[in-house]
Amino acid sequence: MHRQKDNDNQSRESLRIVPVAGHLMIGQFIKVPWSLYAADPCWVPPLLMERKWHLSEKNPYFKHAEFQAWIAWRGDRMVGRISAQVDQLHLEQHNDATGFFGFLEAEDNAETFHALLETAEEWLQKKGMQRVRGPFSLSINDECGLLVEGFDCPPPIMLGHALPYYGKRVEEQGYVREQDLLAYRADPKLAHQPHLELLTKRFSRRVKVRMLRRDCFDEDLDIIRNIFEDAWAENWGFIPFTPAEFTELGKNLKFMVDPESVSIAEVDGEPVAMMVMFPNINEMIRDLNGRLLPFGWLKLLWRLKISGARSSRVPLMGVRRRYQGTMLGAALALMSIAPIHEHACRKGIAEVDMSWILEQNKGMRKIIELLGSRVYKRYRIYQKGLNAE
Repeated sequence: MHRQKDNDNQSRESLRIVPVAGHLMIGQFIKVPWSLYAADPCWVPPLLMERKWHLSEKNPYFKHAEFQAWIAWRGDRMVGRISAQVDQLHLEQHNDATGFFGFLEAEDNAETFHALLETAEEWLQKKGMQRVRGPFSLSINDECGLLVEGFDCPPPIMLGHALPYYGKRVEEQGYVREQDLLAYRADPKLAHQPHLELLTKRFSRRVKVRMLRRDCFDEDLDIIRNIFEDAWAENWGFIPFTPAEFTELGKNLKFMVDPESVSIAEVDGEPVAMMVMFPNINEMIRDLNGRLLPFGWLKLLWRLKISGARSSRVPLMGVRRRYQGTMLGAALALMSIAPIHEHACRKGIAEVDMSWILEQNKGMRKIIELLGSRVYKRYRIYQKGLNAE
């Protein structure tokens, strides 16, 4: 693993933190990681087109949030970046005067990390925030958490990567752990567990599991959203998707996911649990260097529709709150997982990422660990109080 030489006391060029403004600088902001990860075989260059959309006014996130980004320069070299966000939906939901930082990347230099984080903190203080939490790029419903374990393999779709020194550098600036998010790796051939099979058999008459209906896509998308919001409503940091945000998610779902990659479980005819599996797009774009033109889009389309992925990720899963912590709830989770994993086996998928799961979510962790899954990556959410001068 490449590690940049720590040059805390060696740099002869002064550090400048420059606010990002305009499309040209957004493009520079997006490209910062290319030099930092040049020798890291586990880094996956993101699609430039997608990142530009993500940071554009077309992203419905910006209808309810303020955002500012900065680039760190030494001479003519970009050596770091950061963003700060104030999300009105979060403030309405939690009323905690908390703002966020995200998109953190930097050379292995304490001065650079200090300058970037201090700049974001000062901006958030001016917005009236009393606490900063991160990284979130942009929100809890996007990429979040700093990778602190599991640097030895590439991240799947919608999970981040980092260099091993990042955690130490962030903690040097007074940040402490608030939550850990766990990524599990599962074999789609579920481990045989007779007692779990007995549990699902007990409720088999009441529970029916079906797959996504293409001819009723909008209706099923609304069902998935409704279950997700109910299931996650009391989870740490939860923020509901806006209708526009979920519509965008639905567009991706329709393009990338076949109907058998989505399960909806019903109890006595009522939809109460769901699970969604995405093909691991990161696996398909690793060699594109972020570009779909001129021929990258053909490669991606072929890999997505013809050759298929060897790995996948489950980013959405939920059981309605009234069943959580009950035997029926456990059965619903198992019965939602089983057909998705069977489909993954038929498609030749060798690995399924199930993430992220809060470390404190003992119930869900126990279920998926009983099925043979293991933690292979850990992402950390940091927080720090902002003391007004």
